[in-house]
Amino acid sequence: MALSATIFKADLDISDMDRHYYAHHALTLAMHPSETEERLMVRLLAFALNADEALGFTRGLSAEDEPDLWKKDLTGEIDLWIEVGQPDERRLRKACGRARKVLVYAFGGRSADIWWDKTAKDLARLDNLSVIKLPEESSAALETMAQRTMRLSCTIQDGDVWLTDGQSNVQIHLTPLKTVSSA
Repeated sequence: MALSATIFKADLDISDMDRHYYAHHALTLAMHPSETEERLMVRLLAFALNADEALGFTRGLSAEDEPDLWKKDLTGEIDLWIEVGQPDERRLRKACGRARKVLVYAFGGRSADIWWDKTAKDLARLDNLSVIKLPEESSAALETMAQRTMRLSCTIQDGDVWLTDGQSNVQIHLTPLKTVSSA
């Protein structure tokens, strides 16, 4: 018998001073049986960093042809494709062909560094791809905040992120490894 997803609920208040986006989101996240709480929280962080009323979680690990999050326009075209972790170069190539912009939030400490060293040269030619790395200690601290029901506040300013659940605070300094080429 297949294991079912674990459901998490998050009330998320976002104050993104970089994008002038201020909103409250009531989110439901399904954690795949093979997914860790760290990965779940990085998905939640990716939502906060790109929050928009059209941004949504997909079937994620359950669907081979979908990202972790995406934003579609009114015609159904994919504006933004977001992957979390260390996706395969072929998967990212395919995503770049399907979406206007592709974002990867890499985490995992040394394994993320090895992944980037191995794929950076191949990914350099993908003009609509950005790769951002989270520090290992930040993603580990996010994992400790995972609860089945969460109330979180996220503040974003000058590229830095602060996430709090009222008891603990996590400051995250994102490191861009690759940014979208400006043409």
